[in-house]
Amino acid sequence: TIEGPTHWIPDKMGDNEEEEDVPLKGKQTLAAKQKKQLEKLMAHPEKLVTIEGSKQWNPSEPPEFVRFYMGSSAGAGSEVFHVYRHLRRKEMLRQDWIQEHAKDEELQKEFEERRNANLAVAESKTAKKRAKRQRKKQKQHKQAKTDDEGHEAHKSETSSDSDDNSKEGHFVIGGK
Repeated sequence: TIEGPTHWIPDKMGDNEEEEDVPLKGKQTLAAKQKKQLEKLMAHPEKLVTIEGSKQWNPSEPPEFVRFYMGSSAGAGSEVFHVYRHLRRKEMLRQDWIQEHAKDEELQKEFEERRNANLAVAESKTAKKRAKRQRKKQKQHKQAKTDDEGHEAHKSETSSDSDDNSKEGHFVIGGK
């Protein structure tokens, strides 16, 4: 047997060249642990890996029955003061968490209200501009139709006029 720390010892015999280093039983180094975890992850690359995020702390419910109720008042011995102090600290943490949670919810509610108001204002502006663009487009389309009809009428008038009055050449503004 080999005396000393148990680490990865390479196979010096050369009998099985395909087999990798085999860990010895006992304590492993941090590098060996990481190597083992990495090999485990890479064994199945198609498998999804879930990474656990930091969980938000939630306080426990307040106790329904407090056995040592005396605490730091007169009549309480020194043996129960640490219990009182622990219960008091837990309750103070719980109250602080409740207040912070309520404050966060209030801020989130205000943010959502402001966001919805801003979205409504932006939507009304967009609708107004859209309506203006549509009116302008309809006006241009209507004007283009009247111009086309006026052009056709003017061409027919000018062709009949040119037949009658070939000597007289005139220009009419507006197509009439």
